[in-house]
Amino acid sequence: MLHILAIAAHPGEIERTCGGTLRKMAAAGYSTGIIDLTDGGMGTHGTPEGNVEQSLEAGRILQVSHRENLQFPDGRLENSMPARMTLAQRIRDLAPRTVILPYWQSAHPDHVQASALAAEACFLAGLPRLDQYTEPCRVEKILYASGMSQATPTFVTDISAEFEGRMDALKVYSAQFTHDLRETLTVRARYFGQMIGVEYGEPFVVKGVVRMDDIVTLAVLDC
Repeated sequence: MLHILAIAAHPGEIERTCGGTLRKMAAAGYSTGIIDLTDGGMGTHGTPEGNVEQSLEAGRILQVSHRENLQFPDGRLENSMPARMTLAQRIRDLAPRTVILPYWQSAHPDHVQASALAAEACFLAGLPRLDQYTEPCRVEKILYASGMSQATPTFVTDISAEFEGRMDALKVYSAQFTHDLRETLTVRARYFGQMIGVEYGEPFVVKGVVRMDDIVTLAVLDC
């Protein structure tokens, strides 16, 4: 049973968008997990087998309790009923309370499909009659990792202490991790960190309204 499950289209994307947050939550005692929907085999760098193997090592660096790859077709990811049912079953098995998905707007079709597919799978996972052999899982909240988009964040997490660990996880993908990528991710993490007055940050978007019971402890950067 997981507290937090992050889902992405390809290996390496969690590390780029919410890896620091997952590492931070694991250090705080929460159980975390990752599902990569494809092996990234259509990518310019790396091999399908290497991507999956490296993702497991990266997951250990991020201190996740679980990581798996569903081997859906890369570059041809579809929000189909069979795919939704497969993912919904895994969500029921892992029973996460919070799910992190890719931001729903992207130039890459796989990212768009992954976001919609996973959101619908979360809904299906909560239906009691979906499967008579497993318990339903009603996900409490869905967060969208928006670090590679132009979206205005709903909130930003402070990953200053976890940033180098996040980068170490990315280094495992030796064919993908270039100097330019490190520079890009560093600049973006600093940009989002500045929004909340810290060194590095990771942004998230939610589609609903965030509840706040204690406005005194609410951390808001005075602009």
